[in-house]
Amino acid sequence: MRQFTKILAFLLTIAVLAAACGGSSADEDSAPAPSEADSSEVEDADGEETADDTETEAGSETSDSTESESAPNDRPDFGPAPEVPAEYDPALVAAFNEMFTEEALTSPTFASDQQQNLETIAASEDPRAAWLIADILRFINRGGGLQNLIDAAQGSTGADIDNLSPWGDLADHLIAWDTPAPPDYLTHKRTLFSVVSESWEPFFDDNANELVDYRYWSWGGVRIDDRAYDQTDEQCNCIPAADNPEVTDAAGGDWYEDDRIVFGVEINGEARAYPRNIMEIREMVNDTLGGRDFAMPYCTLCGSAQVFYTDEVPDGVERPILRTSGLLSRSNKVMYDIRTQSVFDTFLGIALTGPLSEQGIELNQAPVITTTWGEWKQEHPDTTILDESLALGRDSDLLNTRDADGPIFPIGNVDPRLAVQEPVLGVVAESGTPVAFPVDAARSSLLDGETVEFENITIELASGGIQAVDADGNELGSHQAFWFAWSQFHETTEVWGL
Repeated sequence: MRQFTKILAFLLTIAVLAAACGGSSADEDSAPAPSEADSSEVEDADGEETADDTETEAGSETSDSTESESAPNDRPDFGPAPEVPAEYDPALVAAFNEMFTEEALTSPTFASDQQQNLETIAASEDPRAAWLIADILRFINRGGGLQNLIDAAQGSTGADIDNLSPWGDLADHLIAWDTPAPPDYLTHKRTLFSVVSESWEPFFDDNANELVDYRYWSWGGVRIDDRAYDQTDEQCNCIPAADNPEVTDAAGGDWYEDDRIVFGVEINGEARAYPRNIMEIREMVNDTLGGRDFAMPYCTLCGSAQVFYTDEVPDGVERPILRTSGLLSRSNKVMYDIRTQSVFDTFLGIALTGPLSEQGIELNQAPVITTTWGEWKQEHPDTTILDESLALGRDSDLLNTRDADGPIFPIGNVDPRLAVQEPVLGVVAESGTPVAFPVDAARSSLLDGETVEFENITIELASGGIQAVDADGNELGSHQAFWFAWSQFHETTEVWGL
């Protein structure tokens, strides 16, 4: 087993990683767990301790509500972008070629070993080089050689990087500046991430869809869920998806309080409720409802539950079974098909890498209604609901705990028209124009008897939530999300009411 794979295992258990790299001490620059300034110890779904900056964790036992109180859009001022030199210094090419080898990356004193190369990077004043420093800082965030990495980040960008959370601060700056990637970026990043976990290697694809921007990909703090289809009863040290989850009738859902949030789905007259506390733990469900197969990812970090039909694929293509990769893209989960190792864009349902990308697979969406369990079952008395056992004995409430103060992963700047975590209902109009409907404002207008429309889209009240229909009353594939997430994946979005 590769040494950095051991590093990953120790990262996930909050152990001192020096032991995984040949017995170096805590004063050396092996890749340790997130610092106390950034994390606290919690248990994941399988009882393993993970860091607080992972994609999912246990929450408190407080009742949740339909929306969070959105903080103002007060993102930091990252300042003007540094100038990018006209030519890329060959000395940087040589430095990164030496640094990004398996032998170098698995050294227990990596950042000290590479001091000369890091000094070359610091002296370059080329911000492109900082992307690769940020990738390394995701796995090395304290130790004797850490300052070498921070100096390289500051020298190449001119920015004053926060020593307590250097990776996040540096990545936020680079994203906000839209700094270009350096030459051979994908090659070097693939080397780093495949050394950490061989399972990630195929995701870094030279022939990836043009929608992929590998600059934004980072580790989410958890392992990949690589269990085969319909084997999700097996334990894993991952965010555990659920295939064909057990359900009960509405009466069997009396364990879930009426004022708590569910994601309601109705297909061909058959209704099912997916409790948010279960979806926060599972984050991915592969299910069948109303005779249709679908995958339902829930990104806890961006407040978005979606339903993608997986039975509308060309002949000869096996139904995609989606899993959580353990990677993120600007605080949005990176999901993949366990059968082909193809990565899908979690917001768009488009295959980005692998065989399914080569075949141009794009999954259609069904609407998801965010509402309360009481309102959903009142409108759908014949509904089913996921069985309580799927919560694995936990009662998660991340919206009011971990995510209450805004995004915990780098996202750069956010469109200032709305608050960062303002809940919006997102939908794409027939013209191709994406539009966001602020949930509170749209619901208030509808309750006041007003119409809420944009082009061919009409918003209507539904089961205590809101949904989008077209001019003929047909449901559109809309879903709620935090504003920062919708706007970064739909940069040209319109905002209803503004």
